[in-house]
Amino acid sequence: MRYSFIVNPNSRSGMGGMIWDIIEPELKKRQFEYESFRTEYPGHASKITSRITGDGEVHTLVVLGGDGTVNEVLNGITDLGKTVLGYIPTGSSNDFARGMKLPADPLGALDMILKPGRIQPMDVGLLTRAGKERRFAVSTGIGFDAAICHQAAVSRLKVLLNHLKLGKLTYVGIALNRLFHDKPVQAEITLDGQEIKKFPKVYFAAAMNQPYEGGGFCFCPDASGNDGLLDVIVISGLPRLAVLLLLPTAYKGWHVHFPGIHVFRCKKAVIKTERPLAVHTDGEPVFLRDQITAEVLEEQIRVITA
Repeated sequence: MRYSFIVNPNSRSGMGGMIWDIIEPELKKRQFEYESFRTEYPGHASKITSRITGDGEVHTLVVLGGDGTVNEVLNGITDLGKTVLGYIPTGSSNDFARGMKLPADPLGALDMILKPGRIQPMDVGLLTRAGKERRFAVSTGIGFDAAICHQAAVSRLKVLLNHLKLGKLTYVGIALNRLFHDKPVQAEITLDGQEIKKFPKVYFAAAMNQPYEGGGFCFCPDASGNDGLLDVIVISGLPRLAVLLLLPTAYKGWHVHFPGIHVFRCKKAVIKTERPLAVHTDGEPVFLRDQITAEVLEEQIRVITA
């Protein structure tokens, strides 16, 4: 088996490159056949992946980076059914690894990839906004959670905290800031083209393929990456102080037992808001929109797991 490693050396503020310098000698020592590609700019991983997978052959891609790099690779694959995905997490949030129960230790992840115990089918989500499509592995969302992603993408604090191995605190700090500055909106959600639900004072709505987003928030504890469905969470009708108090409980998934937290399961959700809000896919910022559609693709991708 030949492995194609797609390496984001800038993930976690440069840690990705340092981790690759540990991984590559191990590959050479074990005499595995591989090729490696380093990303140089946003979107580069998609272009690399498209070039690798464009020949119509079966490929094993190994991503070394964060959730954003996984998202880029996912969107560059020409044929999901002919791709096996391995992952060495080196990002700030690593929610994909957390949701798929993959090793956090880079060498442990490499060992699992080179000696795979299981190759598991995984659903792939699709976000459509203003006629444009983008796949996602973890989640897509609109509102408060996406605004955090937008601000984190340009945050100098994130760079500093990543160097201190405290990257998660970036999201916590930004969340507190956004909570008291962003005004909630009215929203309407259509589930599977039939059931329409309306909500006042919505802080955010997210469609989850995995349980976690935002660096470990277990927003949809029962979400499964291979059930053919998305779990949709809506937080609405609460005062800001209540949301603030609920956020810490989301790390354990306890928030779902409180009023104002709504969770639905569907194959397709159309979310409309009264004004354009920030949107994200797998934590990567997308332009402001007032309507998005999230759905599960029929075709799955295979992921190397323990």
